Amino acid sequence: MEETLTYISKNQNRYINELKQFLSIPSISNDPKNQADMRNCANFLRDQLNDIGFQQTKIFPTNGHPIVFGEWLGAPGKPTLLFYGHYDVQPVEPLELWKSKPFEPTIHQGEIYARGSVDDKGQVWMNLKAIEAYLKTQGSLPINIKVLIEGEEEVGSSNLENFIYSHKEMLKSDAALISDTPMLKHGLPSIGYALRGLAYFQLDVTGSHDDLHSGSFGGAVINPNFALAQIILSLKDAKGRILIPGFYDDVVPLTTQEKIEMSKLPFNEEKFCKDFGVPTLFGEQGYKTLERIWARPTLEVNGMSGGFIGEGSKTVIPACAMAKISMRLVPNQDPKHVAKLFENYLQKITPPSVKLKMKYLNGGKPWVTPIHHPTIQAAFRAFKKGYGTTPVFIREGGSIPVVAILAEILDIPTALMGIGLPDSNTHAPNEKLNLANFKHGTISIAHFFDEFSTSIPN
Repeated sequence: MEETLTYISKNQNRYINELKQFLSIPSISNDPKNQADMRNCANFLRDQLNDIGFQQTKIFPTNGHPIVFGEWLGAPGKPTLLFYGHYDVQPVEPLELWKSKPFEPTIHQGEIYARGSVDDKGQVWMNLKAIEAYLKTQGSLPINIKVLIEGEEEVGSSNLENFIYSHKEMLKSDAALISDTPMLKHGLPSIGYALRGLAYFQLDVTGSHDDLHSGSFGGAVINPNFALAQIILSLKDAKGRILIPGFYDDVVPLTTQEKIEMSKLPFNEEKFCKDFGVPTLFGEQGYKTLERIWARPTLEVNGMSGGFIGEGSKTVIPACAMAKISMRLVPNQDPKHVAKLFENYLQKITPPSVKLKMKYLNGGKPWVTPIHHPTIQAAFRAFKKGYGTTPVFIREGGSIPVVAILAEILDIPTALMGIGLPDSNTHAPNEKLNLANFKHGTISIAHFFDEFSTSIPN
């Protein structure tokens, strides 16, 4: 093991230079103009898996972007780990807010700036380099490993579930590892054991066929902007509680022990406000901030449009208005059931003078694994060795739909060992990856392979 860890330390510069190549590929999955880049990125990963020493690699086409698969099964009698990651990235707009070009990786004060640096290319690279270190120094791994890297995570993973279902035997494993989550703060390794799910809608409210003159028609027809505002105001009360009937029925509350552990975490609300430029915090009353972020469902308006928004004035009643609404869900809420509750409620509260069209864009189930599970405990020991400090257990407010899919289809637990930081600017301009975290994370993943090898009887 020492030889492997030394190899990781000595090869950091090469790892980072290779990561720059990976980050330079503009693999934006939601833009049709980047289809060739998506294929190039998948080919780049397959070539890397071959160079590392995987016994089998393959690119699987889908109805969207390709999936990259690789496996090394040279440890008979040992457990098999499935590593999941994604190579697609978020759009880069607004470009004017970037301090450097998003696909020209730049290192500044120990951090590498580029789109995808932390979500998720840098974290994928960390895992691949840990595998490489083992194979180059010892000729083998202490476990069997399969790698599944998709190109549609940032657009809802619409083809992934069918792929996993139709390749159950190929993907059969004892547990999964994902590095696509943040640490609670710098220097404090954090193991995720729960994720929120998601139900995402677009609402289109239509009044007239065309925009109307507000002088000639104002007072005679409803304004879709007002109608949409009334609908949105009916979704939550002033205390932050969601008003959809039945919305909270299936929510599993935190256990007393979880609340105790959460209260021990180094979280400062005043600093939280200052870091993100908000004057004060707001959320569902009766719950602490971390509880609201991690373990309570939410409903948010992600965007709105309607009417004239250009310079100067234009007196119109718009023909239509639009809003995008997301609901973050917690165990044991099912996104399809919540979506139905949402649709039924909106049909009741929508004014009869407008037409409402609801489009379910995407969703994912929430997930939780007990902290005492052997895979989670192996991650705990690995992080402790890799960082030299005691890790903490955290929930994550975001969604990684594949985790629930893996639990449902393959019946396996997942360890979330991410190295992002609260200030990584994930999905925002100036996304960055802390390079010290990258090194400690790579070392931790190598330790995880070792710990996992004896944690689950095969």
